[in-house]
Formats: sequence, structure tokens, C-alpha cells
Amino acid sequence: MAMKILLIGYNGANNTGSEARLLSIIEDIKAVTGPDIKLTVPTLDRANTLHYIAETPNLRVVPFAPVFFKDYRRLVKEHDLVILVEGSCYMDSWTNFLLWAWLWASHCAHVMGKLCLAYAVDAGEVSFLNRWLVRHEANRTSMITTRTQAAADLLKKWGVTSPLEVTADPAFSYQPDQRYSGWLRQAWPETAHGLVGLAVENIYVWPVVLRPWGRRENCYRWPYYFSHSSQRRQAGEKLAQDLANLADYIIEKYNRPIALIGMEQLDAGFARRVQAKMANPGRARIFASPEYNASHMTYLLRSLDLLVTSRYHAGVLSLAAQVPQLALGHDLRLKTLHQELGLGTEFFVEAQAPGRGQILQEKAGRLLTQPGRVKPLLAKAYREQLNRARLNQTILREFLQGRGWEVAA
Repeated sequence: MAMKILLIGYNGANNTGSEARLLSIIEDIKAVTGPDIKLTVPTLDRANTLHYIAETPNLRVVPFAPVFFKDYRRLVKEHDLVILVEGSCYMDSWTNFLLWAWLWASHCAHVMGKLCLAYAVDAGEVSFLNRWLVRHEANRTSMITTRTQAAADLLKKWGVTSPLEVTADPAFSYQPDQRYSGWLRQAWPETAHGLVGLAVENIYVWPVVLRPWGRRENCYRWPYYFSHSSQRRQAGEKLAQDLANLADYIIEKYNRPIALIGMEQLDAGFARRVQAKMANPGRARIFASPEYNASHMTYLLRSLDLLVTSRYHAGVLSLAAQVPQLALGHDLRLKTLHQELGLGTEFFVEAQAPGRGQILQEKAGRLLTQPGRVKPLLAKAYREQLNRARLNQTILREFLQGRGWEVAA
């Protein structure tokens, strides 16, 4: 009987990074186990997931309830191996409830005697309680691979002693569908002369919190609501204005059109707010994940002269083309990525930095006028990250073989 694997992650949210990760992980699994493996992808939204994954007799896409405990327990019981595929696995930046979902799946696997593998995941800021929960459940996880050395070091610091290896994010090995390679030039001929991308995110709506009711516009997915206050709203408006000013600066000084990139469905509305505040909105277009799949977005990202990003996977997916990148970060992920790329903190801007708007303009100008400063570093880093990402397959093969499972030749 073919073994059955459950892929637990942030699926169905129209998140480009999660989409690229999941597709790459599925390819890794099939390469190791062969085509007869039975895969199940639980999803927040089945229709969204079916936009990029085709169901087959061996691959199911199944919805789960927002209050996930019962559904996850049932799904874990039906499978032989649970793989945690969410990159931001051991952190609570977005909400406690996503972290608890991954930990609950780990818990269910342990008490049912199932194997559980965390697949090239990250670790970051967590509360004292969540640090205890992570240590407790991670120590009962069969094996953990992390996408950065910093994540591995952090887990060890928290007291995690499960078998642990360092690889790289599976999205580094993501191969976009070549049918989409020329779509951008056809859709927007002006980009033939250069393009700058802003992968925007309103960081002030996080974390998502549990509430029995609230305003419809603040509802993430009932009963979860975005954080909301007058201070957060004002901070979001200031961020949108700073990004609009940056876009206008690039248009007026460097004559580059602007792609406002929404790597997740939630980013599309914020991109519209940025465009509405621009003095030159006609030279900007919005490209958001509900309308464009991971292949579209990857070719877009690799066509840029410069990427300014608050989204981790925009930086990852652009790297194959050595696109100079400027990060606007609010947690450890982009900072750690830039350190691993050899960029240090020179082109990383803290989201709360005083004078943020001016700093962004100065650093963006430096990268547009001197891209040769970073391109060799990015080329070297991409080769290193790609080689590390390929270790994911090797480690998965050894993991399964060591537990008596058959693998493909």
C-alpha cells in the first residue's frame, strides 16, 4: 500500500511564497518516493489552492475549519507522515493561531505514533509561552530542517534537541512554468526599458487575534480579525505614503515604471492605497497574487532592475536573476536573509527606523546607479542557496530510508 503524506502549511491564502514552497516540496517528495505516493494538502480555501495545484488520484486538496483542532486530528490519523511545509513555522509574528496549528499537528502526530518532519522551516520572535510550546512539541518532532543557520541556532537556544539539519528554503529551487516567461512584456511593453518592483505589505495589521465579532473589513477569516486601532491605521497610512513617495522618486529621477507587487491576497488592497497616494499613479501597475500565479510572479520579480520588499519570498524568488534588493523588514526573516546573502545590513531598513522614507530613497538610488556592487554577491549567494535547497531531497530520502520506507531509485 502506498504511503500517505499530509502537508500542513499556509495553503489557500493566495500567498506566492507558500505556493512556490509547496510546489517545490511536492516535487521533492515525488522525486524521492516515486509517483505512487498519496499526498493530502489541507487548505484554508480549496478554490484558491486549486488555482495552482491540480488534484489527481494521488493528490487531494481538502478544506479545514478555521478552528482547526478536530480537522487536523482526523487528517493526521489518516496519514503515515506529517510534513510541516510552512516556512514561518516556529514564530508568532502573524498570529498565535497559525503557530498553534503547526504545533497541534506535531502533537497529534506524536500521540498517534506518526512520523513528523518540519521541512526547511524558520524560527523567529515568539512569546515566553509560545517558546515553551515550541520547545515541548519540537522536541517530539521526528526531525527538523531549517532554512537558515540562524533558525537552527535559535531553536537550540530554546532547548530543542530533536535531530536538526540546515538546508535552504525550497523556493530557491522553484522552477516557474516556461509558458509564462514572456507574459510581462506582452502585458506591459513599457517594461522593456526597465522596471522597479515594490513588494508591499501593511505590517501594522498583524498579529491576527481571536474575536467573536468585529468589523467586516477587519475580518481575516472568522473568528480571526486583524489588529486595529487609530494608531495602527495612522502608521499604515504613513507607510503607504512613504512607499508612494519612493515610487514617485524612482519614476521622476530614474524614469522607471513601478510594479506594485502583492505577494499575498491581503497585500492587494494596500498596494491600491500606495498607488492612490502617488503623484504619478499612471506609471504604476498592481500585480497581486489572486490574479497571478507563482510562475507569473517569479518572472515578474526576475525582470526587475531593483526590488524593494517587505516580503521574504519576493527576495528569494528574484535571486536567480541577481536582482538588487532593498529590504524593509519588521521581523528576523529578511534581516537573516540579507545576512546569508552577504549583504549584511547595508540594504536592510528597519520598518520603524526614524526617517524611513528618506533612507529608502537614498538606498534605492544607490542600488539603481551601482547595481554592480551587489550582483556578484547575489550570484554567489544564489548558487550557495540553491545547493543547500537541493539538500532537502537528500535529507528526505535518508529520513525515509532510515525508517524502513521504500524510496525511488
